[in-house]
Amino acid sequence: MRLRNLLFIGFGVLSLSLSFASRLVADDLPDTIKKIKPSIVGVGTYQRTRTPAAVFRGTGFSVGDGLHILTNAHVLPDVVDKSKFEMLAVFTRDGEKQSVRRAAEVAIDASHDIALLRIGGPPLVPMRLGDSNKVREGEPYAFTGYPIGMVLGLNPVTHRAIISAISPIAIPAHTSQRLNAKMIQRLTDPYEVFQLDATAYPGNSGSPLYDPKSGEVVGIINKVFVQETKENLLERPSGISYAIPIKYALSLLSANGIKQP
Repeated sequence: MRLRNLLFIGFGVLSLSLSFASRLVADDLPDTIKKIKPSIVGVGTYQRTRTPAAVFRGTGFSVGDGLHILTNAHVLPDVVDKSKFEMLAVFTRDGEKQSVRRAAEVAIDASHDIALLRIGGPPLVPMRLGDSNKVREGEPYAFTGYPIGMVLGLNPVTHRAIISAISPIAIPAHTSQRLNAKMIQRLTDPYEVFQLDATAYPGNSGSPLYDPKSGEVVGIINKVFVQETKENLLERPSGISYAIPIKYALSLLSANGIKQP
C-alpha cells in the first residue's frame, strides 16, 4: 500500500514537472513574438495609380543593419513596370502606422531560392540568425508571416511547428517519366531542408523560422520552391511545409558584406 502511494506521489510530481516545463516553453513565445514582429514585412509591388495599389507576394524579415530584407527569390516579380511607376516594395507596420517602402534587389541565390533586398527609410529591428547546423528533428520552432497576404490587414500571424524531418530537397523519381526540369536541376545539387508539421500558405513564403525562446532564425519558410519538387508525385499536395536552412542566407549576406548585429 505504501509503495503504491509513493508511486502515485512520484507520478504526480512528474506530471506537475512536465506541465510546468511545457508552460515555461509556451510562455517564451509571446515575448519573442512581441520582440520580432517589428522585423516582419510584406513583400510585393506598389503602383499608386492602380487598384489595388499594393500587390502582396510574400513575407520577408529584416537582417544586418535593419535596411536589408531576406525573402524567397520566387516571391519577387519577374518584371517591374517602371514605365507605369510600379516599384518593388516592402510593407511595414510600426504600431498603428503602416507604410510602403521602396526596395531594391541586392542579390539572389537561385539554387536555394533566397533573395536579399535593400530598403529605404529608417532601419527596422533586425533579427539575429542562428546556426541551422544545430537544428535537430523534434525540436519546436515558430514562424511568423502573412499566410493570406494583407486580406486581414498588415497583421503578422504566428504558427508553431516542430522539425518533423531533415530531408533532401528532391526525391529521385521511380521512372524517368516522373522527372521534370526543376527536379533534375535540384538532384544535381542536392541539399537538406527542414520539413515541418505545421501548415504554411503561399503568403508565408519568406517567413522566418525561429527559436521560440531566443528568436534566432534557423530557416526561411518556403511554400512553393521546395514543395513543387518534393511533392510532384502527389496528385494533391499535402499540408506539410518546408524551410530552407538559414546557413545559405548567411553565405549570401557574407558575400555581400552584410554583418549580423
